[in-house]
Amino acid sequence: MNNATILLINQSFGGSHMNSIAATQSRVGLLHKFQTHREIIFSIIGGLFLLFAFIADRNEATFVTLVLYLLSYGIAGYSKAKEGLLDLVQNRSLNVEILMIIAALGAASIGYFHEGAILIFIFSLSGALETYSLQKSERDLSKLIQLAPEEAHRYNEDGSLMTIPVDELRIGDRILIKNGERVPADGIVRNGTSAIDESAITGESLPVDKAAGDEVFNGTMNGNGSIIVEVKKDNQDSLFQKMIRLVQEAKSSRPPSQQLIEKIEGPYVMTVLIVVALMLTIPPFIFGTDFEQTFYRAMVLLVVASPCAVVASIMPALLSGISASAKRGVLVKGGIHLEQFAKAKAVAFDKTGTITKGKPVVTDFIVTEGHQEEDILDHLVTVEKQSSHPLAQAIVNYGETRSISGQQTITHTQDVTGHGVKAVINQHEWYIGNLGLMKKMGETDIIPEKIDAKRKVLQNEGKTVMYVGYNGDIVGLIAVKDQIRPEAKALIAELNKKGVKTIMITGDNEQTAQTISKEAGLSEWVSECLPEQKVSEVEKLTKKYDVVAMVGDGVNDAPAIAKAHIGIAMGSGTDVAIETADLVLTNNQLKNIASTFKLSRKLNRIIKQNLIFSVAVILILIVTNFMQQLTLPLGVIGHEGSTILVILNGLRLLKN
Repeated sequence: MNNATILLINQSFGGSHMNSIAATQSRVGLLHKFQTHREIIFSIIGGLFLLFAFIADRNEATFVTLVLYLLSYGIAGYSKAKEGLLDLVQNRSLNVEILMIIAALGAASIGYFHEGAILIFIFSLSGALETYSLQKSERDLSKLIQLAPEEAHRYNEDGSLMTIPVDELRIGDRILIKNGERVPADGIVRNGTSAIDESAITGESLPVDKAAGDEVFNGTMNGNGSIIVEVKKDNQDSLFQKMIRLVQEAKSSRPPSQQLIEKIEGPYVMTVLIVVALMLTIPPFIFGTDFEQTFYRAMVLLVVASPCAVVASIMPALLSGISASAKRGVLVKGGIHLEQFAKAKAVAFDKTGTITKGKPVVTDFIVTEGHQEEDILDHLVTVEKQSSHPLAQAIVNYGETRSISGQQTITHTQDVTGHGVKAVINQHEWYIGNLGLMKKMGETDIIPEKIDAKRKVLQNEGKTVMYVGYNGDIVGLIAVKDQIRPEAKALIAELNKKGVKTIMITGDNEQTAQTISKEAGLSEWVSECLPEQKVSEVEKLTKKYDVVAMVGDGVNDAPAIAKAHIGIAMGSGTDVAIETADLVLTNNQLKNIASTFKLSRKLNRIIKQNLIFSVAVILILIVTNFMQQLTLPLGVIGHEGSTILVILNGLRLLKN
């Protein structure tokens, strides 16, 4: 046998094997789709048998008609009957499914197969729609889970690479992230450069350049370069894993309104069954009414008094709302929080990282006469390059914008805690800090009039002012300010327009807090608050405004976030803030707070509409039945039709 023949045989068997695998995968996929959409498939098949039975009945094919009706009963009613019986056996609680089973069987027992089959079909269809709303919500929420990779390329001690599950990664491990791969862990870049797509976390569509020392996040997409990253968090502590846990919490939660309905469902069903039992005994045996007619009316009552529409008034709408929130980057930990958000009369904000960007920038740089700006700035940048303090970084960044990188030689530096820094450059002393530092160094005997006047103006504008000292003289000042996020200003304006009070709670001094608040358009502000004081301020706001939301991102915000009725955390915030919050802005877009507030209001309107409509339909149908004016087909259509309508009304939120 030659090599060509062997190759041909291998290709034939290999091709057959691959085709077999593909066929198996296809069957598995079809089976999964069937399981997912089983309820709606059974409902439609049951509806088709109902249609065929109706046609057969018109052609007087009695036996075929009966068989088709029985098939319609069994197939369309299978899922709901199983659900109701399991609930009855396992939890020993009555439910609307039991009422529907009894009503359908009762209708069949007196020859109303057609009406009973219609009841089962519409009831199964409404149940399938409710299941669809749950599945749709789960799919939208679970899209986030799909972004988290399952494997990582870890370097061993000998320098070799090993592909392992992300759960086996440990803090300190070094991993290789190749071009086009998702980042498998939160960490710090140690080698290489790349552009990372962080839109899943930050909402920014443009990739972010990353180099040594920059932070990367689990679930983000690596771009055009390979990088080596040191793992800084275990997988379960990464941002994406926290989001996955939020998804699970959101899917399993029930708001108080839904819990109340579920609580009274059993007693209500029992009451209906008792009334039906009295109808079947008292009129025929005491008043001598026709038993068949009385039985018919009792079956109609079973149908129309069932609280299907009431039960379906809340959860489909709530799940649709949670799903709609997830689409725009807001993870809701439970339906109660989305339902309650519309009732908030005040929203409190932390300042840094929430209202402001959290990255101060230099706004003013002034020097005294006889000195050159470039020369002084060169010395400033040289000194501040040694520090990682945000204010120092702001000065370094300012120098970069003016092409000044700080090339002087430092022989000595001294940090003066709470005041600033002293440095010796080329045997000359330089001081950068507040007025306290200047006094400490004996440099404030005479403050230049121009500098002092400008300092007062800048401080009144809410800016942090630092003096620059040189060999015993004050030669200039530099002002730094944290910039207000444009989207924060837009959000605050929209909330104010809706009559919701907006309050900033910050640890900054009164002057800065007042300036920032006025610039952002806030209703009120509270300054100089420690973390424990933030909690007491939220308590005061609760007494004043009843329902209060709190927005923050830091460790110091977590107690206040927990104390508020609705706690909201930025997705880029600290772990404790995210864990404590009820709503998480995964893409850090503050505008989503306003859209979620609108969504919450719409959700509450839809729930009220559904409850009023469903209760009204039940009352009208019951009264009409006792007036002997309601037939079983009309009762079925009226009752089940109202159930379908409230579910569809709730599903409208998916388009929000």
